[in-house]
Formats: sequence, C-alpha cells, structure tokens
Amino acid sequence: MSGHNPQSPRSFIDSLEETMIAVMLGLMTLVTFANVVARYVFNSNILWGLEVTSILFAWLVILGVSYCVKKTAHLGVDAIVSLLSPPARKICTLLAVACCIVYAFLLLKGGWDFWANFANLPATTGRWFPTGFQDKFLAKGWYETNDVFMPEMFQFVADWFNDGERYEKIPRLIPYVMLPFGMALLLYRFLQAAWAVYTGKQMLIIVSHEAEDAVEEAAAKAAREE
Repeated sequence: MSGHNPQSPRSFIDSLEETMIAVMLGLMTLVTFANVVARYVFNSNILWGLEVTSILFAWLVILGVSYCVKKTAHLGVDAIVSLLSPPARKICTLLAVACCIVYAFLLLKGGWDFWANFANLPATTGRWFPTGFQDKFLAKGWYETNDVFMPEMFQFVADWFNDGERYEKIPRLIPYVMLPFGMALLLYRFLQAAWAVYTGKQMLIIVSHEAEDAVEEAAAKAAREE
C-alpha cells in the first residue's frame, strides 16, 4: 500500500479547494500578462496588478499546503519508519500526524488572531491555546490595501465594517481572511489524514517512494528506446 490516498468521491470541500486553486492560477496569469502588455505595448501600467498578484500568490501558497496534505505530496524522511513493522509504523505515523494537528491548531489560532481585529472581531486570549476572547480591542475594519480599488458592487461591506463610510481600496480583512480559512482547512486535512491512517486506508502522511519509482520507470523506458 502506498502513502497516497485511495480514490474517493469528491466532496464539496475538495471541489471548492481545487476550483479556488485553478481560479487563482488563472487570474495570476491573466493579470500578469495584461500588465506586461500594458507596459511594453501601451507604455502604461496596471497600478493594482502587482498587489493583486501578490495576494493571489499568498492565497495559493496557503491553500497549497492543505491541498498537499490531501494528496500526501509533502516531502518527508521515512528511512527509519520504513524499517519498522506495520503496527509500529502505524503508531509512529499517528504520533506524527498528532503533532501536525496540534501545529495546525496553533496556526489556526494565530491566523484568527491576526485577521480578527481587521474584521472588527475579537482575537483570542491565551499565548498558545485560546482561553477566551478579547474584551477590548482596536477595531481595524477601516484599514485598506495600498492599490487595489474597491469595486462598487462590494461597497455594502462598508456598512458592516466601516460604519457606512465608503472604501476607496479593498479592506485588508478581505485578503487576510485566507489565513484563518486556510489554517482551518489545513487542520481539517490533517484530521482526515489521521482517520485514514487509523483505519488503515493510508500508511504515511508524506510522499513515499512513488517519485523514485517514476524516475526509475522513466529511465528504464529511455533505455529500452535506445
């Protein structure tokens, strides 16, 4: 049995995750191409292009972390666990994924705490694990990005977060929301992986030797063609 997840019916979260990644890649390509054309053909510049691309790239990285957990595509070292018996290997993998779950939970807390005040919401209290929510905090819903203009159709957000005062640029709560969302998705994926390992559907939470097998297969194919 390999370290990869077996094929299973696609859930709504799977579809949402993959659609978002595809849309982000497409938008990054489109905006970058349009900016190059504007600069070298029309001697102009899309002012907000760089910031939009940076935001999309950051979102893509955050989503990519959880996506790689789902696909067991993260790199790791299995030199020791490969020498163990299947029961011992399972225990080691469960211990590893338990550490990952704790780490993802800490990242979720940090992501929420960073984003919350920008959405006029309280951050959690407690240094490591949440012990409650802030009683007093500085609401930062009025903070805007540097260059990305606020589309008219989304100005209703100003009534929720900016006391009805119109935004000139998009509020920072929009790009920053990917932090708690992405970390919650990462935690969910690690919980999924833990259950898959516990039930015997998966052996490892890292990429196993499929890459080496693919390289050897390609080398053998090239040798046969010669």
